[in-house]
Amino acid sequence: MTTPAGNPYGLTQEHEFPERMTKDIAQFWSQREEGFYRSFDKTRIYWCQLTSPAHNKAIVLVNGRIESAWKYQELFFDLFQQGYDIYSFDHRGQGRSQRLIDNVQMGYVGEFNDYVCDLHELLKTFKLEQYEQCFLLGHSMGGAIATRYLQMYPQHPFSAVALTAPMFGVNIPWQLKLIAIPLTYLLTSLSPQPRYAPGHSDYLAKPFSDNPLSHSEIRYQWFRDLYDNDPELKLGGASTRWVWQGLMAAKQCIQLTRQVTIPTLLIQAEHDKIVDNKAQQRFINKLSKTNKNARLSVIPNGYHELLFEADEYRNPTLTQILEHFSAIQ
Repeated sequence: MTTPAGNPYGLTQEHEFPERMTKDIAQFWSQREEGFYRSFDKTRIYWCQLTSPAHNKAIVLVNGRIESAWKYQELFFDLFQQGYDIYSFDHRGQGRSQRLIDNVQMGYVGEFNDYVCDLHELLKTFKLEQYEQCFLLGHSMGGAIATRYLQMYPQHPFSAVALTAPMFGVNIPWQLKLIAIPLTYLLTSLSPQPRYAPGHSDYLAKPFSDNPLSHSEIRYQWFRDLYDNDPELKLGGASTRWVWQGLMAAKQCIQLTRQVTIPTLLIQAEHDKIVDNKAQQRFINKLSKTNKNARLSVIPNGYHELLFEADEYRNPTLTQILEHFSAIQ
């Protein structure tokens, strides 16, 4: 099969997306293994895996806030075609994993490190020691979780990590940046019950024309339809506690860069309106002082969902990730 010059790995393209999702990818997804794992505090964590006896390398995807592994069927298919077994899961409090509070629409976590511990415990069940190489891929909040995992657990199985639009800071007005952590801590302390952070509410699907996530209408609409057809996946805005904990974790990611020792590729969306690109730059500048295999790549004009973007942004994102992983000897 020949592929365009801008698509050397034969990735799924927008013009073939509808047919592939209903045929090739649907058949592929139907072959997944899935289940639930009881984490350290008995929280039910949904996991899934797609494997082949012919594969000797694996990728673990750590997705972002409000997301589910079910959203990434196309990505899993494309990576699997390159010879990788795929492992993923839904974070506590979202997707198919157990919700943590009565308001199942509210994004909530007790401690951000709970996410990291869930990942650590799940990796033990995935039996990654069977592979010659394992790689870690983290998106948005998942990028922060993956980074904190590498910092907290130096005896990990991964040969390299790729981070797309990682949450090393949140895109908020400059005048709020200095007070965001103490403000959300105060708001959390003052309320006996979880409450939404200012400006946040229950799940609301923005129309494509007003969305800050992706230039790809067909991919964007597919993911919104997925959530509409399966309301269990829906999650709304973040609680004050989640924002407080998330900002603290993002700060730790930058403070503890010395503990990230494996080759690291950070891919930034130039026009990201969700996370703080300046914080990503600070992270990579500091990391580069102790990790010579750390690199920042910017996708011009890209939006936050680089793994779910239009072809002109998604193709170079995935191409760089695959090249980053394949370069590891």
